[in-house]
Amino acid sequence: MSKGKILFSGNTAWSMYNFRRQVISHFIKEGYDAVVVAPNDNVHNKKLEEIGAKFINIELDRKGTNPIGELKLFFRFRKIIKSEKPDYCFFYTIKPNIYGGLAAGLTKTNFTPITTGLGFIFNNKGMVSKISKSLYKAAFSFADNVWFLNDQDKKDFVESKIIKEEKGFVLKAGEGLDINRFHLTEITGDKRSFLLSARMLYEKGVGIFEEAARILKPQYPNVEFNLLGFIDKGNPEGIPEETINQWVKEGNVNYLGKTDDVRPFIEQSTCVVLPSYYREGVPFSILEGAACGRPIITTDNTGCREVVNDGVSGYLCKKKDAQSLAKAMEKIINSDNETLNKMGKAGREKVENEFNVNDVIEIYKQEIKKHLK
Repeated sequence: MSKGKILFSGNTAWSMYNFRRQVISHFIKEGYDAVVVAPNDNVHNKKLEEIGAKFINIELDRKGTNPIGELKLFFRFRKIIKSEKPDYCFFYTIKPNIYGGLAAGLTKTNFTPITTGLGFIFNNKGMVSKISKSLYKAAFSFADNVWFLNDQDKKDFVESKIIKEEKGFVLKAGEGLDINRFHLTEITGDKRSFLLSARMLYEKGVGIFEEAARILKPQYPNVEFNLLGFIDKGNPEGIPEETINQWVKEGNVNYLGKTDDVRPFIEQSTCVVLPSYYREGVPFSILEGAACGRPIITTDNTGCREVVNDGVSGYLCKKKDAQSLAKAMEKIINSDNETLNKMGKAGREKVENEFNVNDVIEIYKQEIKKHLK
């Protein structure tokens, strides 16, 4: 007999599988029914079904602002919730948080919204941002609490009067990493290579990475600068495939395609880089890099700086500054393997102690216990 039904919803099946499958799998193993609601991509929806979840497709335009389309999305969520009758819901990313939250609230279904990074909402002062904040406030008024992945995001929501201080809760471990999937491997040999693993978006710092590679290549022609991640054609910040092909043609970077398993790519790299100026939650790519024992270079930016002890497990660089990034990369290039492996071990220890998915699962379990007897 099922212990209850839990609904999980995010803006892509890819992210639900890659970032949340450990949480979803845990509850399935514990005897709960799990329903995942996200746009069908014909790959990760099947993988979610393979771990035992029921997958429900929902049409969702991540960047759409058409009022009719947004209203339709609310009604889609309401229809699914009324049909599935979940005992509890967890919503991730902007639109599921807003429209899923409103639908859950109006159907008197308990839920927790999890803000996984604020993206353009808090970087933008226009009308879309104002409307989004109003919708957030309406949706979150139904929730007992709202989870954040870092202190700054919570602070911004409180200062914007979207929620009261006591309603916000910070998951210090972010969404957590399954440490056991990643093994500490040592850096050997003289070859130096940098890996940026992310969606190919300008705001993830991909263009800055290419500029830094362009700066360093003349002096260090044998150093490799590798890009890994899918080309997000539906995103206004997405880098066109033609641009990436041109970069590759010019010989400054390599594009390695996309993958669901970053581990072999990290293990073949010297350092993992994320020069993001996006409003991150806690980026998985640098957690994964650190878990494999690789020094990390990332920006002194919300969500990123939390993962790195500057000068100990990696380096922080300035946002939108290719020269600053290139200087940090040059430190890695000129460090010996003993120094790099020491940094890598420090990063691994930090992830083990501060970003373990098991700690996050315990918080989910406590939340469920409050509502399911």
